[in-house]
Amino acid sequence: MLNTSSAVRTCGFDFSGNIIMFSTDKQMGYQCFLNYFDLRDPQQIEDNQPYLTVPCAESKITSAVCGPLGEFVIAGHENGEINQFSAKSGEVLKKVKEHNKQINDIQTSVDLTMVITASKDCSSKVVMGGGQEAMEVTTTSTRIGKFEARFFHAAYEEEFGRVKGHFGPINCVAFHPDGKSYSSGGEDGYTRIHHFDPQYFDFELEA
Repeated sequence: MLNTSSAVRTCGFDFSGNIIMFSTDKQMGYQCFLNYFDLRDPQQIEDNQPYLTVPCAESKITSAVCGPLGEFVIAGHENGEINQFSAKSGEVLKKVKEHNKQINDIQTSVDLTMVITASKDCSSKVVMGGGQEAMEVTTTSTRIGKFEARFFHAAYEEEFGRVKGHFGPINCVAFHPDGKSYSSGGEDGYTRIHHFDPQYFDFELEA
């Protein structure tokens, strides 16, 4: 157990499972920090002292994931910025502003070459590896009473499916590593596990 001075907003392991990162909220007079612990060093855990602490004074982190090979953390902020923090020095390696409001969630592709962000500005963006610009997936706000998971082609940006079920806003989704199912968590207090039917795997989008 690791104690913090304010609420923990995000957490995650690097690819090796040896490094954990988590961010704390800006609240109760404390600013937001991004912390790194090396689980191979029991002293860090015993002393509750991360090997690296990065202050985030401008805007707190609201979502974060570890990048490939554990070299950096990709963090989404309350002000809509996306920052890439070095896992060794804590310096900001890259910074982009792709959203106008808070970034609620960030998920990676299986090969870690892309991340997708979901924001309170009612849009979702796919950010490619190698510094390519983000491309907008959808800017359509959730319709009243229609809380659906919507599927878009990553390259063509076209919607090809919807899944109903939740009766409140969907806060997060995560795909199973085998790609055959996904889960969604909503404001309605439910976590739903969805298994794709055969038509999903046979579907081909006409270019």
